[in-house]
Amino acid sequence: MSYKCSRCKRDVTLDEYGGVRCPYCGHRVLLKERGGDVKEVTVE
Repeated sequence: MSYKCSRCKRDVTLDEYGGVRCPYCGHRVLLKERGGDVKEVTVE
């Protein structure tokens, strides 16, 4: 699963045993990448 570091803005891929930490800057806040799907809303 792909995440983005909130401090250095780099893409981070987490493994099972690495914990939640950016390997580049050590920051612990990672943002989950959102999908590109567009939802349709119907108005009644």
